[in-house]
Amino acid sequence: MEVSPFIVFVASIFTSNMILSNFLGMCSFIAVSKEKSTAWGLGQAVTFVLTGTSVINYLVYHYVLVPYGLVYLRYIVFILLIAAFVQLVEMVIERYFPVLHLHLGIFLPLITVNCAVFGVSLFTVIRQYNLFQATAFGFGSGIGWTLAIVALAGIRQKIKNAPLPKGLEGAGITLIITGIMALAFIGFSGIIHVQ
Repeated sequence: MEVSPFIVFVASIFTSNMILSNFLGMCSFIAVSKEKSTAWGLGQAVTFVLTGTSVINYLVYHYVLVPYGLVYLRYIVFILLIAAFVQLVEMVIERYFPVLHLHLGIFLPLITVNCAVFGVSLFTVIRQYNLFQATAFGFGSGIGWTLAIVALAGIRQKIKNAPLPKGLEGAGITLIITGIMALAFIGFSGIIHVQ
């Protein structure tokens, strides 16, 4: 039975969330989640990259690599296509949104090595999604990633001035919050789960 692209989309936001279910893309998730505006901007960039690269990698895989027997090159090809796409996104953000580019700093080009982006491309191949499912999975994964990073940024802003024990300040409390958020998202797992 083929899964509807809508189900794939909803599952990728909640039950198969790249951050909170698969723990992919944690580096920039933790580092850029200090302010909601920066987290929102990075989330939009990651969503755009996830959607675009899932479609591009799907097309290249099914219409170039498979017909010519070059499937063994998929890792290299996926990484090259992701890097080129991220470079394009970085140039656009630098040109039209210079303040956001300044706030994102090194984490914008690091989307290239964000394992969530690579993971989405690999999951679409492993799960044998069609083009519509791959697009829905990429877009939903981006929205799920954005939802998680903006929620974490909001919580971190709320507790910025809270009296915390020294050992919990910074990364300690961030990891605890991430774990609690992951537990909350696991609560959705009985609703829809796409493998």
